[in-house]
Amino acid sequence: MHAYSTEPRIAALSCLRCGTRQRPDYPIDAKGCPACGDVAPSNFELVYTDTALQARKAPLRPPSGSFLRHIDYLPIETEDLVSLGEGDTPLMAAEKLGRALNIGNLRIKDESRNPTWSHKDRFSAIAVSHARRQGHRFIATASSGNAGASLAAYAAKAGLACLVVTFKGAAGPMVEQIRRYGALVVELEDKTQRWPLLAEGVRRFGWFVTSPFAAPVVGSNPIGIEGYKTIAYEITAQSDGGVPDWVVVPMAYGDVLCGIWRGFRDLFDAGHIARLPRMAAAEIHGSIQQSLSAGVDAIPAVQPRWQSQALSIGTLQGSFQSLSAIRNSGGTTAVVEDKALWTMQSNLARMEGMFGELAGVAGLAAAAQLRQRGLIDSGQSVVCVMTASGLKDIDQKPPTTYPVHGSPGDWASFEQMLVEFCPQALAPRDD
Repeated sequence: MHAYSTEPRIAALSCLRCGTRQRPDYPIDAKGCPACGDVAPSNFELVYTDTALQARKAPLRPPSGSFLRHIDYLPIETEDLVSLGEGDTPLMAAEKLGRALNIGNLRIKDESRNPTWSHKDRFSAIAVSHARRQGHRFIATASSGNAGASLAAYAAKAGLACLVVTFKGAAGPMVEQIRRYGALVVELEDKTQRWPLLAEGVRRFGWFVTSPFAAPVVGSNPIGIEGYKTIAYEITAQSDGGVPDWVVVPMAYGDVLCGIWRGFRDLFDAGHIARLPRMAAAEIHGSIQQSLSAGVDAIPAVQPRWQSQALSIGTLQGSFQSLSAIRNSGGTTAVVEDKALWTMQSNLARMEGMFGELAGVAGLAAAAQLRQRGLIDSGQSVVCVMTASGLKDIDQKPPTTYPVHGSPGDWASFEQMLVEFCPQALAPRDD
């Protein structure tokens, strides 16, 4: 079996909960820290060498169109980076939607602009780079869509074979996207069998698996999570060195939430920013919310109150890494239902011209709820991370259908349709 880490910038793996350190090549079994796993299983955080940390004192490198501008903050070397041009996604002002939500300074970090149209590319770039450097020729994941599509693309770029284990009923466009990148896609009747199969591959053959594959979930591969730090770096650079009051993120197991928080901490520790934002998470079933309310570290497995169409974040049990990021930032969570997600997806498209995946707009739905609850003030600055394109799950049907208009082709009937549905087309232009 391959050792877990041979990256020269990594000094150790540290438990997020108890701080126990393991050697940098400690083999990951997705169970997290062995020292405190019986109480509240926790993922690891990378501890960088003093030499690597010293390099961060310099300003961030000029834009390069890829992660190379952030390479001093990442665990891989420049020559090892497998890149498809990920990152540098726009931070868009959402003035009309902000007015509708009574949030005076609302911006959207549009992760649909990544190479495979989701935030997962930031994770895959680092995870695949690391796997290839270790000598792996094969990489695997369990995925409902975005993670699998991204991993398949980066594996193809790196020349690695890729396995994506998914389940019947996963979003059709994403599953087809995975296949087009050349990965082996296995759809299981029983989705609970995905992790045992991957765990057996790790045990027998030392597979490099990027997703969780053991319960309770602690999160994904900690080296891959480092890629999400770049969202924080970009938000800061796009804000001229400023930091928003709130960053709101859709959440399943908290990988991206944890990574963004870690990125802001990096900048704070290096002296590049003067304060940290508060992190908020959009949940479907509310396990982290229960832990926050109870003031405990253990994360409960909750019973589903509905069957959400936001498949990629519909988890019943969150992770300690997400709880830790929310607590340490003074943040919170919001439980969002499908009705709010469909409404937000429609409003975002109609008001701002941005089309997000149903799960991808969950951060905006959460921000709306937190504003209504008075936890976000109207004058505060809020960045919502839209994680993926709406084309990713276009086969999911909204509760209300959009009208389909036709015409026999003559002007009279065509004009009548415009009178009824688009009178602006017949109004005189402004001179």
